[in-house]
Amino acid sequence: MLFTMNTVQAPVRRGRPPKTPRENADTKAHLIRVGLETLTEFGFSATGLDTILKKAGVPKGSFYHYFKSKEVYGIALVDAYDDYFIAKLSKYLSDESTPPLERLINFTQSAISGMQKYDFKRGCLVGNLNQELNHLSDEFKVRLLQSYQAWQTQVEHCLNDAKQSGTIANSVNTQLMSEYFWIGWEGAVMRAKLTQSSKPLTLYTEMYLRALLT
Repeated sequence: MLFTMNTVQAPVRRGRPPKTPRENADTKAHLIRVGLETLTEFGFSATGLDTILKKAGVPKGSFYHYFKSKEVYGIALVDAYDDYFIAKLSKYLSDESTPPLERLINFTQSAISGMQKYDFKRGCLVGNLNQELNHLSDEFKVRLLQSYQAWQTQVEHCLNDAKQSGTIANSVNTQLMSEYFWIGWEGAVMRAKLTQSSKPLTLYTEMYLRALLT
């Protein structure tokens, strides 16, 4: 029952009560969560908005309350995925209790376990979108590049720790090798989805470490 400041009963309204800010936040978070689940498995361009909304159980009108277009929604998904992924990278690559290159191995093993959990049907959202560049706007492309650059920075810091510990040579260009890691890793993830096997990921990790140590 609703009351004014003078405790006078307000008129009863028919229909559903208005959503609270908490409910609004939950709906937006739910749309992002379902979008991430869907687009790590299927392409952004090929997945219709109706498919996502049906899976989320959210009407189209509510969707446009939070996102003015599918592209704005897609960029919001990249933002959310980027936040999650940077936290995951930091968890492994900034773990000072573990030798630097072992941190990198631990990250790749975690990624392999994640792909195995979903039968190699899900991959990297940013990597998946990278396959659809012809259908994405320049703003979208810039956002993807920003993600890669942030991830490269995480790897670069880890490689700098390896250099300082004497694990890799001082001559190693850690900036270039961090970029090289992601160029190759994304390809390995795509091959793993194709072959339904962790072998491409394991092979790439092994060859990357050999390149660092040579």
